[in-house]
Parts: sequence; structure tokens; C-alpha cells
Amino acid sequence: MRDCSTALIWFDAEFTTLALERARLLQVAMIITDAELRRLGPPDSDLCLTIRLPPRARVSPWVRAELPDLIRAARGAAAVTEAEADRRLVRAVRGALGPIPADIERRPVLAGNSVHTDWWLIRRFLPRFEACLHYRRLDVSTLKFEWRRLCPSFEFEKAKPSDLRRWYPGEWTATGRRHDALFDLHASIAELAFYRRHLLRRSVRVPTSRRNDA
Repeated sequence: MRDCSTALIWFDAEFTTLALERARLLQVAMIITDAELRRLGPPDSDLCLTIRLPPRARVSPWVRAELPDLIRAARGAAAVTEAEADRRLVRAVRGALGPIPADIERRPVLAGNSVHTDWWLIRRFLPRFEACLHYRRLDVSTLKFEWRRLCPSFEFEKAKPSDLRRWYPGEWTATGRRHDALFDLHASIAELAFYRRHLLRRSVRVPTSRRNDA
């Protein structure tokens, strides 16, 4: 049986409001890596799609003020439907990993910052893509909270392109800025690489009770 559970499906979405029960997708992006954060495909296999916004969909004041270009794009002719985005995400996953395992424990893991929010929207709007995913998720925000607790005077700066490129494990291909879904994915991968180096880089010691059980 194939096991894709070491693959990470990096996913980010921009949406109309933080009130998720009313939110609509504006943009989705995906990068697929292995457990060492190496792309499982060339940079042009990264996916970034603008999602068509219904004419009467409500948009929060913050989104209107901060993401006007994205809103215009979501109402333009080049935007795709949620169903088309769902199909293209699944096609990209299968192209990188092959057939999706029937066993949910062998499927790839969804990863990103505050990824529970993205998963909630995936379940609403991208059901075929959701069916490709493991039941566990890798949320970089968990490590962010631990880092802030241990090192409150030194925060990983997503606003510094030089730092992002320094820590990104591979070729940086994002061209946007924060709150562009593909840019934010690159930043999340770089952030995890940073935490792995500074927060998680310790020799692994098996607890005594586990060694005795063996």
C-alpha cells in the first residue's frame, strides 16, 4: 500500500470575512513538499487560483481596504469557480503524489499557518480536495506560540523578504506580498524551517519507560 503521509500539502486561502459561516473564498494556493520541505515538483507546479466572487457576496471592511486588487480579480473574467478550483487542486495533488490512498492515515498532511481555518473552508467549498487529505494537520502557528513564549524579544519577521528568502528551503518564487496566498505559503514554509533550526533542533531521547518497554 502506498504511503503519502510524509508529504505536506501546504495550503493557504484568502477569503471575504473572518466570520467563517459567511465567508467566501477569494484565492487559494498550494505547494506540495516532502517532510524535509523540498518541493515534490518544479516551481511551476505550485498552484495559485483566484476564486470567482458572487456579485452580491459581502466583503468585510478590512478585506475591502487591504485587498482591493484581489477583490477586483475575483470579480473578473479570469477567476475560476470553486468547483474548478477543487478539480485543479485534486489534479495537482495526484500529479505530484499519484493515486490518493484509500486509507486516510496514508494520505498527505495539510500544512500551513492557522491551517484549521483553511481546513474549515476546504470542507465547505473544496470537498474533492478535502477527500485527498490526512485527518491530521501541521499548523505552524502552534510553534509560533511556543516561540513567542520562549523568545518574546525575537519574532520571526514575515515582513522581511530577506529573512524569508534566507530560511526558505529552496527557490523562492513568490512575487506578491503578505495576504497573497502563494506568498504566505512560502512564508509559512520558511517559518517552519526557522523553528526547526532554532526551536526543535535537539537530539531525540527516547523516554526511559519507552526503552524499557522495548
